[in-house]
Amino acid sequence: MAEPADFPGLTPSPARRWFRRAGVLLTGAPLLAGLLQLPVGQPAYAAGSDPVVVSVDTLTPSAPTDGDTLTVSGTVTNKGKRTVTDAHVDLRVGQLLTTRSGIDDVAARTDYVPGADGTEIGGKYVEKFSKLTPGVSQPFTISVPVDKLDLGQDGVYQFGVSLSGETATEPYEQVLGIQRTFLPWQPEEADTRTRTTYLWPLISTVHMTAETGPGEQQTPVFLNDDLATEISPGGRLDQLLTLGKDLDVTWVIDPDLLASVDAMIGTYGVQGADGTSTPGTGRAVAMQWLAELQDAVEGKEVVALPFADPDLASIAHNGKNVTGTLSHLKSATDVAASTVETILHVTPSTDFAWPVNGAIDPSIVKIATSAGADKVIARSDSLKETGDLPYTPSAARPVGGGTTAVVADTRLSTAFQGDMTNADGSTLAVQKFLAQSLTTTLQTNKQRTVVVAPQRMPSTSQAQTMAEAVTALQNANWSQSQDLTATADTKPDPGATTKVPSASSYPATLRRHQLPQSAFAQIATTQDKLDNFKIILTDRTRVETPFGRAINREMATSWRGRSGAADSFRKGVESYLDDLTDQVKLIEKSETKLSGGSATIPVTVQNNLVQPVDNLVLRVTSTNPTRLKIGGEDYQEQPVEVSGGHSQSVKFTTSSNANGPVTVIAQLYTKDGQKYGPAVTFDVKVTEFTAMVMLVIGGGFLLLVLAGLRMYTQRKRAAARRPEESGHGSEDAATDEDDGTDRNDENHASPENRPQGESDTALRADAPEQPSDPTPDTAPESADPSGTGERVDR
Repeated sequence: MAEPADFPGLTPSPARRWFRRAGVLLTGAPLLAGLLQLPVGQPAYAAGSDPVVVSVDTLTPSAPTDGDTLTVSGTVTNKGKRTVTDAHVDLRVGQLLTTRSGIDDVAARTDYVPGADGTEIGGKYVEKFSKLTPGVSQPFTISVPVDKLDLGQDGVYQFGVSLSGETATEPYEQVLGIQRTFLPWQPEEADTRTRTTYLWPLISTVHMTAETGPGEQQTPVFLNDDLATEISPGGRLDQLLTLGKDLDVTWVIDPDLLASVDAMIGTYGVQGADGTSTPGTGRAVAMQWLAELQDAVEGKEVVALPFADPDLASIAHNGKNVTGTLSHLKSATDVAASTVETILHVTPSTDFAWPVNGAIDPSIVKIATSAGADKVIARSDSLKETGDLPYTPSAARPVGGGTTAVVADTRLSTAFQGDMTNADGSTLAVQKFLAQSLTTTLQTNKQRTVVVAPQRMPSTSQAQTMAEAVTALQNANWSQSQDLTATADTKPDPGATTKVPSASSYPATLRRHQLPQSAFAQIATTQDKLDNFKIILTDRTRVETPFGRAINREMATSWRGRSGAADSFRKGVESYLDDLTDQVKLIEKSETKLSGGSATIPVTVQNNLVQPVDNLVLRVTSTNPTRLKIGGEDYQEQPVEVSGGHSQSVKFTTSSNANGPVTVIAQLYTKDGQKYGPAVTFDVKVTEFTAMVMLVIGGGFLLLVLAGLRMYTQRKRAAARRPEESGHGSEDAATDEDDGTDRNDENHASPENRPQGESDTALRADAPEQPSDPTPDTAPESADPSGTGERVDR
């Protein structure tokens, strides 16, 4: 962006400001003289060569006004090899910085340059040390009234904290270390205040899997219990919530985060390394965090991203041509509003799309708006200014097709991406942020809007630094807060660029971390399997919701830089779906024997799901219909319905025309003709008897029966003659004492005295089953494969 060295639009105030300008000119003269006449022995140290490291841990107030006292504290550490003597810490006020690029230049400089780094305040506003031993740190605190700083006109001043002293090898006073920062000076309310929108993101990585526990409750299963840590007191998301609720910001929320925390309120499991799950521990903190968030967003603007924050650039570059990808993006957008409304009880805006780092090209804009959004949050390092505007233009600008690009300021948005864990880095980041903001405001008297879109998932220390900067900005005299929707609706600057950059301009560093096309192909495969599985279910919501949301999570922006984890998650979703699909299957069969011309073949369908299944068709096909027909044709089909946790045996009629083995194939199909599960193949051994063979067998059987009757009659007659030969009368009904045989006439009636057609067996109806009794053709139903030589029903 073009920036002039000075801005004619800057309006002085009244006489007091004129005198301040004069003061700046007067103080600038010695600075110029210092540049022209460097003292002998005062070196300009190379970058990073200062033997003493100066850290500025606090600077309060961050943006002082008239009557304030500025307090600076920190530490000085001797990193050199020699002891420093007669040391003292000074404060230095440097030049007025009038351009944003000038601020960047000062922040990048590490060496001390006499004159350019300003003059010492001196006097009593120093802290002295008799000596600094190598490797030892010493704290300091200096407080100085602001009117002692001799600040002139409104603007940003370079501000330095330096340590001067002597060493044994260089026994004269010199600056041995310096830390530079910035002092925003706007003591009175600016003539035109900038309307600033700060986005406050509540986004996390993917935590929930597609897996649910058995039973009606469908207990959710998480990848790990990291989310419980994030929302616990002191955790990253807890800090974002605690800090954000006191700020005037626009909340940008991923609905998947809300759904995941909400799922933790009930019973949930955590996936283990061995595939089993253990109970989660975050129920209490989940309830507390959601309750606090509901209070925090009440009356505030909430922007809901599509569910799971899909990677729009990856979809645009690698996924849009894969079947189903755009429909997944649409479903992620559709479910966003209802998720936020149900959990937070507020109505969010779903009009905004937020590509990674605000980098856009025509395909990204097209994809971003395809699901219903008409505003894209871009960034100024992507939608660069190509004109000659002498100021930073307002955020909103039309980019064609009814789409508005809301351009976030790059310098402000990236201000807190570094290491904010140490106080020095955090303080310097806050001061630089405020300096850039004030300089932007002072570029022109024109009312403008500025959007700050920080990193998606700031760390705890980054969030704390952001909150400190936003608090200072909202208390400053040059800025006022505004919601994102209002900023998007403001009138754009006529000279601001509206041309979306070409695809070739998309940063290579971002492109390397995109989801590959193979990832979207795998997602499509999973969706096809899911569609095929849903057809047979009586309650489809049990799989549509968990798997639909899991597929949304497979496209999440948070997978960038974690390709291995992303691939593992996609495989896990597909594998779990395969496991569920396999719960409805055919039971394996072994060889089946078919005797005679016709019989029935049973095939068993097993359903181990909780719910009943229907819309299934079982087809049994003969591979040799000349030898064996099924249902009079090559194959036969029958509809199948199986209750949850049960098996169903389906019988098929067969007819044989010749002897020999025949391979039979059983296959399940959905009602729309798609194969379901693997086929079961088994052999049927056909044994066909001819009419002559049957006649011979029948004649032989008749002869056996007649021979048996003859033998039986002869034995009975012989038994009747034995009493007469032994001399006992037939009228005696007593028992024969020699053989112990019961001679009761009711038990031993001769065949001649029995009723016609009544046999000996019929007289004894309670007689035990004989070994020659016929056995059933088939064994009782079992989920195990049938035994070898299974006989079929006739």
